[in-house]
Amino acid sequence: MQEPKQSDIMSLMKKTMFYVATVVFLAVATIAVILYGRGYNFNFGDGKIGILGTGLLAATSQPDGAGIYISDHLTSATNNTVNLAPGEYDVRISKSGYSPWNKKIKIEKEVVSSVYALLIPIAPKLNNITQTGVNNPVMDPTRTKIAYTISSLDDPHKNGIYILDMGLRPILTLQSSSTQIADDTIDNFSKASLSWSPDAKELVATISAGLHTATTYLLKTSFNENPQDITATLASVNSAWNEQKTNQDKSQLLGFKTKLQNLIKENFTILSWSEDETKILYTASQSANLPIIIDPPLIGTNSTPQERQINKGSIYVYDIKEDKNFKILDSMPEHKSQDFINAFPLNWFTDSKHLIYVGDQKINIMDYDGQNKTTIYAGPFIDDYVFSWPDGSRILILTNLGNPAISPNLYTVGLK
Repeated sequence: MQEPKQSDIMSLMKKTMFYVATVVFLAVATIAVILYGRGYNFNFGDGKIGILGTGLLAATSQPDGAGIYISDHLTSATNNTVNLAPGEYDVRISKSGYSPWNKKIKIEKEVVSSVYALLIPIAPKLNNITQTGVNNPVMDPTRTKIAYTISSLDDPHKNGIYILDMGLRPILTLQSSSTQIADDTIDNFSKASLSWSPDAKELVATISAGLHTATTYLLKTSFNENPQDITATLASVNSAWNEQKTNQDKSQLLGFKTKLQNLIKENFTILSWSEDETKILYTASQSANLPIIIDPPLIGTNSTPQERQINKGSIYVYDIKEDKNFKILDSMPEHKSQDFINAFPLNWFTDSKHLIYVGDQKINIMDYDGQNKTTIYAGPFIDDYVFSWPDGSRILILTNLGNPAISPNLYTVGLK
């Protein structure tokens, strides 16, 4: 049998060494990627290789492409991650033409801390939706439609009740999004006060005929040729609606564990749920210390200090997914303590991450934890009527632009 040549042996050894080296390299690279993904950095200083345990800051913004400043140093741009040693950092996210976003963020070892900055234009666009004057707009419970009345026209067929559907995408103009559901040919609907049913499928229109006299109609959301007079049965309609609202509230709690249900029932007077139903804006119904629901606490959660000691009458946001509670306001003016869905002075922005707050003749937006209050609009407007557009692209307001000689109209304040 012929012995292998020396050159064949050397070739085989080289192939074996190359294979082993490749396997080792891939193993080391895989470990390095895993460590980097968990927030570790590699330090090659002083001729030595060291591994530093860090955390990751994952920052996004609307609009994107904003600068990320860590302790006033431009470090990266949004939609990127930044490796940082554990500790607290002053983070600023800013972009030319927008108000900056600032927050103190806690970075933990091997933990991804996520932040989202909604940047507000310094010079937002103002556009009108209506031209003929609008009275008493009321948003429906789904936050997609607004009912209002028009009484400034001479034609009784054009005066009456209208619905603006903010979910529509008209081809030419938002002014075509409104449809009339009642006119003044049967009764004076242009002077009616309006309220929505809990399921947003009907409206009640109440028309006062004197100090102690009123007629009430039940209306569908399409045109009502023969509106139903429910003056005599109003109490039963209200009872049915109250039962419907109670059942809705109960159904929202059914999926939660008993301990969380009890926490909400015993301590919260719910003002409104966030759009994604993960957060609750509420008034404290009693002074109490909220029990811990998620134990041990989740990692990588909102690092803003929370307040679990609540005071009766103060306003809070409770984050169900993270079991965090944040104080928003000490108290609410008594005459504005009901029906926050309709607008004043505090309601949810559509992304479920922000609140709209109206105060001191300014419209502000803030993070759901009460941080980063930024003024959207400080021009003239009627402060009871401020609504968030469903896609978050604008805010809807009622204003006469400071001219008392004209009827107010609906305008949008652009946010993108």
